[in-house]
Amino acid sequence: MSGKIECLERFANSFSNWLNWVAGVGLVGMLALTVGDIFGIKLAQAGVPFFRPIPGGIEVVAFLGVVVTGFAIAYTQVLRGHIKVEFVVMRLPQRVQAVIGAFVALLGLALFVLLAWQSVKYGLSLQTTGTVSMTQKIPFYPFVHGIAFCCIPVCLLLVVEFLRSVMKAVKK
Repeated sequence: MSGKIECLERFANSFSNWLNWVAGVGLVGMLALTVGDIFGIKLAQAGVPFFRPIPGGIEVVAFLGVVVTGFAIAYTQVLRGHIKVEFVVMRLPQRVQAVIGAFVALLGLALFVLLAWQSVKYGLSLQTTGTVSMTQKIPFYPFVHGIAFCCIPVCLLLVVEFLRSVMKAVKK
């Protein structure tokens, strides 16, 4: 059983790492777009020909913000970077800590399964209605589906965490 858990964890970690690279590319894109937009604004104000703000730059930066945030969630879970309050739990016996850890992992799993399911539902409704951004007419639904996609490795990591906690709780 432990070998299968490790295999699942390795897969989830590499999947999360790949998604984190996508988030990094999105962050670099946000930076480049923001800098380009600022230069365009300032040079246009100075009267330099052929320079102007990037049309829809703020919109695209907002969409890239969704990419950066959504695609970095799983890697943050790998690093155990999400907020945890363990002030009371760390004073309890190991077995009780493991039971609480399993319960928390199960709650997290339920939350991210719900998030993925509702994101798919919402994305399909946006796709059906053809909702797009105001300036550049960029469709919203791929970004919402991207959030659902990013929930997959988080769920896998929470399953691993749950199984490890259960194994720790039942160990003698």
